[in-house]
Amino acid sequence: MYSQNPVFIPGPTNMPEILRRAADMPTVDHRSSVFGQILRPALAGVKKVMKTESGEVFVFPSTGTGGWETAITNTLDPGSLVLAARHGMFSHRWIDLCRRHGLEVETVEGIWGAGVPVDRYEAILTADTAHRIKAVLVTHNETATGVRSDVAAVRRALDAARHPAMLLVDGVSSIASMDFRMDDWGVDVAVCGSQKGFMLPPGLAIVAFSPKAMAAAMRATLPRAFFDVRDMAKGYAAGGYPYTPPVGLLNGLKLATELLLSEGLETVFARHHRIAAGIRAAVAEWGLELCAVSEDLYSDTVSAIRTPEGFNATDIVTHAARKYDVAFGVGLGEVAGKVFRIGHLGSLTDVMALSGIATAEMAMVDLGLDIKLGAGVAAAQDHYRAASPAEIRVAA
Repeated sequence: MYSQNPVFIPGPTNMPEILRRAADMPTVDHRSSVFGQILRPALAGVKKVMKTESGEVFVFPSTGTGGWETAITNTLDPGSLVLAARHGMFSHRWIDLCRRHGLEVETVEGIWGAGVPVDRYEAILTADTAHRIKAVLVTHNETATGVRSDVAAVRRALDAARHPAMLLVDGVSSIASMDFRMDDWGVDVAVCGSQKGFMLPPGLAIVAFSPKAMAAAMRATLPRAFFDVRDMAKGYAAGGYPYTPPVGLLNGLKLATELLLSEGLETVFARHHRIAAGIRAAVAEWGLELCAVSEDLYSDTVSAIRTPEGFNATDIVTHAARKYDVAFGVGLGEVAGKVFRIGHLGSLTDVMALSGIATAEMAMVDLGLDIKLGAGVAAAQDHYRAASPAEIRVAA
């Protein structure tokens, strides 16, 4: 079914028409020089978005989950010990993927609504004097709970402990929407996908490896074939892929990075923050709370909104889809039925956000929640009206 309404799920996100058209292209010979004219600028653009000069970018036909698999299989050995926190569905899934690959995981159980427990990480790393831990996993933006973790603080914890473990970061719902500084934060592997901040269809796992991670990739012994960065690097050196590439999506990625860089990364981040703050103003006016336990954890790409005790939050998502043909995100894992999620990332404007807020209000009023129709919209309008015209620049 085709709908003209924007989506408010935290990915896949709304696609600008110009990017949809860029990905919809005639067949070209991917072994010709034409493909290199698409691939090289796409990779260079991703490096700028991730703010890395020393990292090497690889783009696989996959999704963020494939990016996780790329990160671990290229840097670790069977039985390697990794440190991870479970504080949401996507951190949980990455832990599960590690265990399925025969890795040992030291798991720190966290609150679903809190970020990575940096102090506990530092204590564990400091105590690991034998340096058994080979990698530290961080979910930069936990999409299930609307929580942003402090990656830079984790790097500081590693440095304070004088620990050589690699820092592997899931930036699937943050990169290209929120500030991400691969080099400054000392990230060894960064993972994202095409379907969120890059505003494209699903289908690309986008990863960047630091020189340290590339050195690890030369000696890692976990099985890998399709996701082998060594093969991909050889293909890139010849201007191609080790297998058939998704040319249309890569052409879309090339243009997506151009759009983001043309808008200006800091402007992109400011736009996401402004839109998110307007939605948070609406949530406060509704008398509801976010899943994130403190303001410093608030995500600028997705808000997980708690509903009153005894109310099934999933009903809001189901009702909005059936009656208004608008998609919101359901709660996942431990917060299933307790929260609904409004995604506010990618190709989004203040005006589009207002339509999502208005729809959420109508659905909640329809279902009998004590919400005044228009209250959240008005709160968001006040916030957006206060923004200066210079702040309201958006991607084409």
